[in-house]
Amino acid sequence: MTYARTEPTDQEPDIRARPPLVREFLLVAGLFLAYKFGRRAANGHVEEAFRNAGNVWDLERALHLPGEGAVQGVLLHSQTLIHAANTYYATVHFPATVLFLVWLYWRRPLHYLWSRRILAVLTGGALVLHLLFPLAPPRMLTAAGLVDTGQVYGPTVYGATPATDTMANQFAAMPSLHVGWAVMVAVGLIVATRSRWRWLWLLHPAITLLVVVGTANHYWLDAIVAVALAALRLPRAARNVPAHLPWAADGGAGPGGGAHVPAYAVPGAGAEATGDSYAVGAAHPARTPAALAHPARIPAGTGAGR
Repeated sequence: MTYARTEPTDQEPDIRARPPLVREFLLVAGLFLAYKFGRRAANGHVEEAFRNAGNVWDLERALHLPGEGAVQGVLLHSQTLIHAANTYYATVHFPATVLFLVWLYWRRPLHYLWSRRILAVLTGGALVLHLLFPLAPPRMLTAAGLVDTGQVYGPTVYGATPATDTMANQFAAMPSLHVGWAVMVAVGLIVATRSRWRWLWLLHPAITLLVVVGTANHYWLDAIVAVALAALRLPRAARNVPAHLPWAADGGAGPGGGAHVPAYAVPGAGAEATGDSYAVGAAHPARTPAALAHPARIPAGTGAGR
């Protein structure tokens, strides 16, 4: 008897889980516009933003966090390096997140759904903090003694006069969405792929952290709060990703950190139970994890080796 394949492959995304494209485009675009206009609404709290900046700076010193100037000092040793950091800050943050969502939507629809939800919650939480806690970045704080590398070396995404900048709210440093989104992109790609190299995606948030601090656009606490916001949502959302996704088919660890059991290992688990069109109507002894671990024991003619 020949059995159909029981797990989707990297080339076979579950297209049934993919939400309508136009609806998703409008939803994501709407969330982005709401955030941009929300940040603009937080403009004008200059005195409060600088007062909060002084408090954050003093708190970091009380907590014995390393000075942001230590990172900037390394970057300033090379004009090429500081220019690269400014470019990374200005050009990678938003395009990388968009590409991440597009790839998930097309290749990992189920992962896309929970990733989009986490990004929406993270961004919404950040907007609330921007409104409640306006914060001048360290490049504006005299006590920090840091260089505004964007203005001095370029490129920069901010106007030279923060109080009248119509393109961005420069007093919305807490939390750092550059770091928050970078963490989400890295975690999402690690969970959604099976490559042994997938952990290298952690370089994105690591580099982003050094860049936002070294360019004096954010304090360490801005990044810590962003990671904490993401961490509050990630475990719960990750548990909702079905166990029959590609990385679970070979017994790999899922987003919750544990090993997932493939659908074919559960007696009576079929396409209706798992929601997977590749699953057979019931489990077969030749397709259990033990049998797959020892191909020589698989009876001939089962089709399990296909």
